[in-house]
Amino acid sequence: MNKDLIQKIFKRVLIWSVLVIILIFFFKKDVKAGILGYIFGVLISMLNFLLLKQSVEKSVKMNPANASRYGKTQYFIRMMIQGLVLIIGAKADYLDFLMVVLGLLMVKIVITLSNVINKNYLKKDN
Repeated sequence: MNKDLIQKIFKRVLIWSVLVIILIFFFKKDVKAGILGYIFGVLISMLNFLLLKQSVEKSVKMNPANASRYGKTQYFIRMMIQGLVLIIGAKADYLDFLMVVLGLLMVKIVITLSNVINKNYLKKDN
């Protein structure tokens, strides 16, 4: 994966995160739990994205059987991390669970919005 693309995605995540944190100040009763939950979720989401990048780059260099096994193992590890984060978010009083979930989805939301907003997406190829 292109290093510049990852940096661009992470910059957009940070920009959207500032907006989300501002909205938390206006709409959440427990601001501290909301912000901590959101930041926790976003950091894990970014970590999972980097782990996905690493596993794709490594599996491309393997033979198909090993790549399949490696990919499945890495997928399981990433899902376990997300599951643990959700359990921690649900159990911890100092984290807002919904903000943890939003943080976990933030990289996906940013990538999807970037593709929808992208002007090249709206142009038709001749």
